[in-house]
This record gives sequence, structure tokens and C-alpha cells, in this order.
Amino acid sequence: PSQYGIVLDAGSSHTAMFVYKWPADKENDTGVVSENSMCDVEGPGISSYSSNPPAAGMSLVHCLDQALKDVPKEKHMGTPLYLGATAGMRLLNITNPQASDAVLSAVAATLKSYPFDFRGAKILSGEEEGVFGWVTANYLMENFIKRGWLGEWIQPQRKTLGAMDFGGASTQITFETRDTIEDPRNEVVLKLYGQAYKVYTHSFLCYGRDQVLKRLLSKLLQAENYQATVANPCWPTGYRKSLSLSSVYDSPCTEEERPSLALDTTITVTGTGNGTLCALLVSKLFNFTTCSFSRCSFGGVFQPEVSGNFIAFSAFFYTVDFIRTVMGRPVHLPSDLMDAAKTICATSWNELLQKAPKLEKRLPDYCPVSMFVYLLTTKGYNFNNYSFPNIAFQKKVGETSIGWALGYMLNLTNMIPAEKPSSHKSIVYNYWVILLLLFVLTTLTSLVTAVCLLRRS
Repeated sequence: PSQYGIVLDAGSSHTAMFVYKWPADKENDTGVVSENSMCDVEGPGISSYSSNPPAAGMSLVHCLDQALKDVPKEKHMGTPLYLGATAGMRLLNITNPQASDAVLSAVAATLKSYPFDFRGAKILSGEEEGVFGWVTANYLMENFIKRGWLGEWIQPQRKTLGAMDFGGASTQITFETRDTIEDPRNEVVLKLYGQAYKVYTHSFLCYGRDQVLKRLLSKLLQAENYQATVANPCWPTGYRKSLSLSSVYDSPCTEEERPSLALDTTITVTGTGNGTLCALLVSKLFNFTTCSFSRCSFGGVFQPEVSGNFIAFSAFFYTVDFIRTVMGRPVHLPSDLMDAAKTICATSWNELLQKAPKLEKRLPDYCPVSMFVYLLTTKGYNFNNYSFPNIAFQKKVGETSIGWALGYMLNLTNMIPAEKPSSHKSIVYNYWVILLLLFVLTTLTSLVTAVCLLRRS
């Protein structure tokens, strides 16, 4: 028999539902939880429903109905159901706490109406998002503990992977370090399977993909003094779009730069496809000068030196995957990423459409996002020619998606104990292995004896 768990990842741009599955008698085992199914909720993230909270709850109905089918009916009552909201709701909670509470209440009401064991809907902190993503990646890679071939528990003594997440409204970096973490806000000590891990983590709000694009447009419009027509070096030549100021300044990430003009003012933005100028524009999002610690990433945030292997997922993966599959470019070194970004910027809108017609909605933004990923990893996080090749850009490990959702469920269901798991199940398992080996040995001995007797006769 199997046990199930459901987590709704309510991101800033969309919500995804994950149904997890594991053997019912192995709740404290490892390497046994797998992704049974997933469902993408149609429409934007729940934070977009601030003016109509009930619609946030209704948006989840299709996927929750799918969960009713994916989880056997007799298991519904015992299946824990969680919703975790990330940076989109963190931003809404800053600007309008009442609207944020109303959205969460509406979502909770919908979740409670289903026959699952609803355990709550909450907004995760940036640090929780980063750490749970790190736990997921290392759990799936069996870096904490795994079962040996005789059933015994083995701590592999492998170094853990660092984790880098790039969502719609924030980006996180989390990795184990032996260095002194000079800012206590960035230090998390975890005890997993009897072993302590000192982890550095930081979440950069307003540095997610969607918010970066809004901030770039704000910088551009500001530099061009909000003229009726503005040239954008980060968009491909042949692409143009009319934007209302409200679409750029509807976020707390651009609020400080909001002009005195009416927000219904429309500006036409045309692409000029200039990689060098685009890099200059993207670099305006970073502050590399302020640092009150021995070393910083950017914005005065302390960060120890990156070391070991890393896994980069979410929009990191989608950006590099576009470069590799659509543009046909390898990404091994930082220079590869920079060259690919410049190539995308120099490719016309018609050429891009021919290469990837199904990606039309996101196509104009691969130039600035690729440039941002280059600057974030190299100038921001300080990856160089030696450390950059240690980053694996991945979406899944096996059939399970990498992200904070699995780590969140493992934590809340206590499926990763602080102490070493009991060896009872392993001992029982060992007995079966020993009996099987004895049976094989006895059979082989009998066969050899029979052959010898036949030869003599």
C-alpha cells in the first residue's frame, strides 16, 4: 500500500500542484518518495487575484479535481494537503496585507472543501524557499542517506549540492559551507539523519524573471524620459509592443521609480537587438560597490565563496535549455553564456519565431534574461571558469521535479528525522537477504553433489 501527499506551489506567475507517493510503511525511509503526478493551474499566480480573492480559490479547482483521481479514494482522508505561496504573495503582503490575507483565506476555503487532510496555506519566507529547494535536490540525489544493497543504512559521505532557484519574483542561492557566515540572517543549521549541516542561504526579492523584466523596462523608460517611442536594446529587431505605464509600475519592485505621468499613458517600445547595450542596461539592476562584510554577492549581501557542485533549476534551466536546444549553443563556461546571450540579442524577431514558434509569448525576453543569468552567476555569485562548469542546469532528478515543494512536504510530515532512522526495518530486510543467499548456496551445493554422483555412477 502507498501513502500520498499533495503540495501546491503557489508561485508569482503560476501555481503547480504536485502529488507525491511513497510506500506506506516507510515514512522515515529515504529515496522512496517520488512524484506521482503534477498539474499546472491555468491562469496567473494567486497574488494576481488581489482584487477578486474568491477567483484565486476557484482557479485551483481543475487541479484539485485531478488530485481526486490521482489519489485512490480510500486514501483521500489520510492524504496531507499543503499550499505554500512564494515571492508573489510576499510582495502582495508588503503592499496590501489585507488583500494578501483575503487571497489566502479564499484559497484555504477551496482546499478545505476537498476530502483531503488540509494542513494549511501559508506564505514561505525567502530563506524557507531556498532551504527546502536545497533539501529536495540533495534528498533526490541521495546525498543525505541511502539504503545499501543488503538493506543497511549508508551515509554516503558525499558533499551536498548547492541549489539555485530562479522564480518569477525572487531568486535563491543555498549551499553548505565551512566558512564563517558573517550575517546570521543567512545561516541555517539543519540536522538530518543524525548529521548537522551548516547552510548559507539568501533570497533576493525582486530578482525573479518577471520582476527583472519590469525593472528593466522601468530603467529604460526612465533613461528615455518616457517618450512616446522608446528603443529597447534587449528586444530583437523587428519586434515592437505598446505598453501602458501601469503594466510596468504595478509592482512594489518598480514603485520607487514610478513617474508622475498618468499610469494609463501608452508608450511604444521597439527592439534594436544590441547585446552590448542590453548588458549595460541589465547591469543597472546590480549594486556591486556596497559591502560591509569581508565579501559580498551584490546589494551589500554577505556571501561566502561558492564551492562544490550546484544544481540550477526553474528559470535557470529554461533559459539555458533554450540556448542549448533552440539556439544550438553549448554552455560550459561563462563566456559561452555571454556569447549565447549576445547571439540571441542579435537574432531578429522573424528568425526567432522560425526557430521556436511555440515559445512566441516568451521569445522577446530570452535576450535580457540570458544576460541577467550571466551577470547574476558571474558578477553576482562569483562563479568563474573553474566553478561555473560545476553547475548542472536541470529540471528534474529522475521523474521528480526539483523545487522547494518536496522538501517542504518532507519537513512538515517529519519524513527526514533529525536522528538516524531505526535499523529495525533494515535488519528484517537483511534476514530475507541472508535466507535468500543460503537458499541459493544450498541449491548450488545440491546441484554440484548431484553432478558428482552422476559422474561416478
